[in-house]
Amino acid sequence: MSGKHQSGEHQSGERPVLVIACGALAREIEAISRQWGWKHLHLKCIDAKLHNRPAEIPARLRKMIRRHRSAYDEIFVAYADCGTGGGIDRVLAEEGGQRLQGAHCYEFFAGRERFAALSTAEPGTFYLTDFLARHFDQFVIKPLGLDRRPDLRNEYFGNYRKLVYLSQTEDAGLLESAARAAARLELEFEHVHCGYGELETGLAARFRRRRTIPIAAEGSSGA
Repeated sequence: MSGKHQSGEHQSGERPVLVIACGALAREIEAISRQWGWKHLHLKCIDAKLHNRPAEIPARLRKMIRRHRSAYDEIFVAYADCGTGGGIDRVLAEEGGQRLQGAHCYEFFAGRERFAALSTAEPGTFYLTDFLARHFDQFVIKPLGLDRRPDLRNEYFGNYRKLVYLSQTEDAGLLESAARAAARLELEFEHVHCGYGELETGLAARFRRRRTIPIAAEGSSGA
């Protein structure tokens, strides 16, 4: 969708809302938007590869907010803190905008109480979502060099005991991929089906009463 169309008002008189998200959440946000009929949301994504370089997220987020601020009355950020040490919150305090609550996507998919219970039951837990189960080699194995040096497994995962797959969809192929990932890392495997969790409820609380205009999804890197 062109910037010219984005900056204008729809015939209903309401301008669209921009949602800036991690590319790892693009598929889920688009699915939630379809389910709720949120055609007024414009989704733009920051490269999901920053999942492995969280210190770079705040600057990238600031740049995107400034680039698109004039076209939107409201910008919502579909990130948790995501390992930025408060960096996302500092950007939003300075630039304006709100984000999803929580420390990371594992927490808002599982829900805070359930995630706390999982973490307490086994602190040495490595988590996967649908996105990470789908792209396990790309986002875990290769960045850590385990494709070239499998012997580094103990260095990276020696203190882990379990892999928990927090699934958003009921997909037998992804479940199998997650189980293979656990076996590859030599970890006990557990599957917890979460659905969209607080990603959906957080977005619903904010947007469910709005009217709709056509959705535009751009830059869904890695999704």
